[in-house]
Formats: sequence, C-alpha cells, structure tokens
Amino acid sequence: MNNVTEKVGKYRWVVVTLLLFSTTINYMDRNVIGFLKDYFCSTEGFGWTPQEFSYLTSIFTLAYAGFTLLAGVIIDKIGSKLGLALSLIVWSFSGILSAFMGKGLIPHCIARCIFGAGESGNFPASIKTVAVWFPKKERALATGIFNSGSNIGAMICALFVPWCLLTWSNDSTFLGFTGWQMAFIITGILGFLWLIFWGIFYKTPKKMLESGKLSQAEYDYIHSDKDESSQNASEEEKAAKVPWGKMFTYRQTWSFIVGKFMTDGIWWFLLFWLPTYVKQQFCVGLSAEETATYVMLSNFIVFGVAIIGSVYGGSIPMQFINKGWETYKARMTAMLIIAAVPLVLLATQWLAGYGIAFAITVICLGGAAHQAWSANLFTTVSDMFPKKAVGTVTGMGAAAGGLGGVLVQLLAGYLDGTFETNVAYGIMFAVCAFAYLIAWGLMKILVPKHKPITDL
Repeated sequence: MNNVTEKVGKYRWVVVTLLLFSTTINYMDRNVIGFLKDYFCSTEGFGWTPQEFSYLTSIFTLAYAGFTLLAGVIIDKIGSKLGLALSLIVWSFSGILSAFMGKGLIPHCIARCIFGAGESGNFPASIKTVAVWFPKKERALATGIFNSGSNIGAMICALFVPWCLLTWSNDSTFLGFTGWQMAFIITGILGFLWLIFWGIFYKTPKKMLESGKLSQAEYDYIHSDKDESSQNASEEEKAAKVPWGKMFTYRQTWSFIVGKFMTDGIWWFLLFWLPTYVKQQFCVGLSAEETATYVMLSNFIVFGVAIIGSVYGGSIPMQFINKGWETYKARMTAMLIIAAVPLVLLATQWLAGYGIAFAITVICLGGAAHQAWSANLFTTVSDMFPKKAVGTVTGMGAAAGGLGGVLVQLLAGYLDGTFETNVAYGIMFAVCAFAYLIAWGLMKILVPKHKPITDL
C-alpha cells in the first residue's frame, strides 16, 4: 500500500483523518453518560436506580435507531459534507443542553433523544464518504481507521469524566457548573471546533481534482474498481432519489440489517456498562480513589486495544484481495475468523476469580474483535450497493443495530438489578460470545455469494 500511496497521492487519508476526529468526538459525547452512571445513581448525585439509568440509555438508543432510517436517506439526498455537518451541530448542541437538565430522568431523556437524532447521521455520512473516496480493497481499512475513533473517544472519557467530577465538585464549581455539567459542555464545544476543519478540507474527489488539490492519478485510483470508472464517478455526491421501500426487497439489505442487529448491542453494552462491571466485580471494599483508578485504567486499556482490532481487522480482507480473492469472499472469510474470537468471553467470570487483569484481557479481545467485525460489516454495504444508496442502507442497518442495543441494555439493566454480579455478567458475556457467529451464519444464508445491486 505504501508504494501505491507514493505513486497516486494520499489526500484520501486526510479525509479519513477528518472522519476519525468526528467519530472520536461523537463517542466522547456519547460515552459521557456511561462514565457518569455511578454519579447519577448515587445519593450525592441524582439518586437514580440502575434500571432508571438503563431507561435513559435505552431511550437514547431507540431515538438513535429511529432517526438513522431518516438520516441515511437525507445524506444520500444532500451529500455527506452537509449531512455530517448538520448531524454534528445537532448532537453537539444537545450534548451541551444535557448540562442544563437538572436531576430529572425525563428532561435527560428528552436531551438524549435530540442527541440520538444528531448522532444518527455520523455513520451513514462517514461510510458514504469512504465509498466515495476509496476503492473497495481499501474501504475496510479506511473504515477501521475512522471507526477506531469510537475507542479513542471512550479512552478519553475514561480519564476526562472522572477528572471533571474530581475537579469541579459541588463545593468547587466553574462559573457555577459542577463536574458532570462541565463534562457535557466541554465535549459539546469540541464538535463545533471540528466543523471548521471539515468546512476547509472536505470536498468530493471531483471538486478536489478541479481545484488542483487532488492528483489525476489518485482520482483514477479511487475509481479503479472494475464496476466503477472515473467517467461515471460524477454520481459520487450527486443528490439521489433512492427507492427506500424497495431496499427491503433485497436480501443484501437484510444481510446487513441482521449483522447490525445481532452485534451492535455488544458494543453498547461495553460502552455503558463496563465501568459498572469493574466497580461491582473488583472494587468492593476499595476507597473511592482506588475504585476510580481501577475503572479508568480498565476502560482505557479495553478501548485502547480495540483500536488495534479496528485497524488490523480492516486490513485482513485486503491481504486476501491482494492474493486474488474476490472481494465478498475475502470480506466474509475475514469476518468468520473475527467472529470466533469473542468466544473467549465465556471464560470472563471464571478468570475474574484470578484477578482483574485476567478478566480485562479477555474483554480486550472481545472489544477488539467487535471493532474488527464492525469495520468489515460496514464495508459490505459499499461492496453490494451503488454509492448513491450507501447512506440509506447504512442508516437501515444502524437503526437495526440501535434496536439490538436497546434490548441488550434493557437485559443488562434487568440482570444487574435482579441477580448477583457474577451471575448477571456471566449471562451478559455469554450473549456477547455467541452473537457474532450467529450473525455471520445468518448473513451467509441470506447472501451466500456476492451479488451486487445494479437495478437502482
């Protein structure tokens, strides 16, 4: 890839860097509530129950799922530049709005619903941008790179939110705002700063070529797939009317929907419940400072390792494709290998008896596998559908993934409030372990061979 990059240029990697930062900000904003759970559920905080907290995250996830159906269609219509910008404005504004919602569950649910509406555009716009800027063999790698922003955002929150809580307590505020409020405000402001760079550095490949900022060689390389050419590349961001209802008639659409529904909830579980698991499983009897350290370090490590999974997992199909494999075969083979890795999560609670290091090690493997799976799953859309439909299909799958996330979080909240920690999380990790192999099997049944859609 390095030789290719030297010959054709590398502006497409600048575009991926922009997407990486937007996804990082997205997950910083999203993860704030995950690291505020203990405060929200404490007597010195909001006094919520674990079930009430699960209602908040579930309502947010449901709103996110519902709005992704619209977001994908809108982004296919207006293009990813405007679509991603509008999306970020809404989620950043609503993130800041959360700081003014007080202690009531309903006001926070309203703010999170608006937040979910804004967030719903990030992945449809980002996946569409990758489809526009990269040939198929590089798309999973590019997706893996920007998708690693979800891990970076979580890592930053693992350090940032506890720092806010310690720095700005009820007795030491900043302009009248306490730590939990500042966590929402600062992450929201970062989104508006990103908009400046998006506006300056992003245009379609065709417009960048016309402005002299993209070489002809790189432009031709971007459109080098056999079923694409630079002659028909003018559709790359053209407003398109995609027959939304017709998309449900394709088995390829259902393959992506099933893959997202079965596996997205696993990542939501890690985002929102890993801090609670570490606290309940390993921090009983420890001081507040020791507990905060355990929670911060464990989350930082898990999401840090997941970055490796996201980027490396995205590169696996490219290795097969470079050997002459057909794209779909390479993608699905890589996903089967990846889907087997989470089985190690079955041993989590057994290993927890030997100490936190052993449990976190297998959770790291599960988190890395999810991100590797996600990078390839997203890319199956641009493998099978024309660019003008990528946003719509991605939105459908994201909606299904959101619904799966709602069910997983409600299950986690029920188990956490009903059973002892060892039993509750033993069940949850078992669900996580088998989700990917089941999803892969269903996807393969739906689309046994590569069948690109050509009649849209």
